[in-house]
Amino acid sequence: MLLSAKQDWLGNVRNDILAGIVVALALIPEAIAFSIIAGVDPKVGLYASFAIAVIIAIVGGRAGMISAATAATALLMVTLVKDHGLQYLLVATILAGVLQVVAGFLNLHKFMSFISKSVMTGFLNALAILIFMAQLPELTNVSWHVYALTAVGLGIIYLFPYVPKVGKLLPSPLVNIVVLTIIVYVFDIQVRTIGDMGDSA
Repeated sequence: MLLSAKQDWLGNVRNDILAGIVVALALIPEAIAFSIIAGVDPKVGLYASFAIAVIIAIVGGRAGMISAATAATALLMVTLVKDHGLQYLLVATILAGVLQVVAGFLNLHKFMSFISKSVMTGFLNALAILIFMAQLPELTNVSWHVYALTAVGLGIIYLFPYVPKVGKLLPSPLVNIVVLTIIVYVFDIQVRTIGDMGDSA
């Protein structure tokens, strides 16, 4: 038991740390974006995402498991928060957790095999479209710097894995975040930041 726990926590430290950094950095704008979609203060999304990630990392059923904000639930919460307020969102979250625990005890996961691959593909593609649509306002009525940084970012994500020796050592999304952040601060480029999104929501 102890050996298994040690293997789960310390068996792949380097990759776990890199994956954790990428998820943490990517989770910040994601949590803010989904908070805005759901109609709640972005700080609520940030605190909730942090709490969920830490709790799942410690008591989750799988090694390396991560849970955070998702567009699937954010869209469902729009009407709830608008009609009944933020307190009902808390109750709905607790109820969803209780239902998940009950489903786990009843071994309802076996019924997931009845969901076809095409349904899951459509679900994931719909989420991708929703995330893209949520980011469109950040790409309209902006300076040319934003488009240039977007192009550079996409180039890094898709081309960095092909760089000899280092391309396979570091995840390209992490390199993308670090490089673009340095460019923005060194050249003092005026673009919207995560703080701006929080203040304007």
